[in-house]
Amino acid sequence: MNFALMVARLRIGGRLVTSLAAASAVLFILCASPAARAASVQPLEIVTKSGVQVFSVEMATTEEEKTNGLMYRKELPDGKGMLFDFSPEQQISMWMKNTYISLDMIFIRADGRILRIAENTEPFSTKIISSGGLAKGVLEVIAGTAQKYGIQPGDRVAHPLFNKR
Repeated sequence: MNFALMVARLRIGGRLVTSLAAASAVLFILCASPAARAASVQPLEIVTKSGVQVFSVEMATTEEEKTNGLMYRKELPDGKGMLFDFSPEQQISMWMKNTYISLDMIFIRADGRILRIAENTEPFSTKIISSGGLAKGVLEVIAGTAQKYGIQPGDRVAHPLFNKR
């Protein structure tokens, strides 16, 4: 349902409310939901020995976006993912709390090279998944993606987040 239609149908105490305050309340509820999406979607490429794989990734740049990540999502289509920006390069720790789907977590260094891949993570687990070194970003994709496309440590990721001087 689109935002305008939701505002038109918003009722409080049996009365139809179409004020700016009501519209703001609906927008707040939509944005505050646990399944709220990251702010922007961008293309990302991974250059593997078998070719270039292209993904459409949601960017997680704010603390809230990074905290929520892909939690509460019931599906993640092949070719889609979420890229977490942890600038500057640092040791990164992730977990799968409140995450319904198994993921591959691809830890990426500042130079765009893949540092480590945690494949087939366990849904709902609070076990810490570490980058195993300094990383600037983490790409989360549906479990099995790394194996399916032959993605390995050392492969290059092409995205504006990496290789900035």
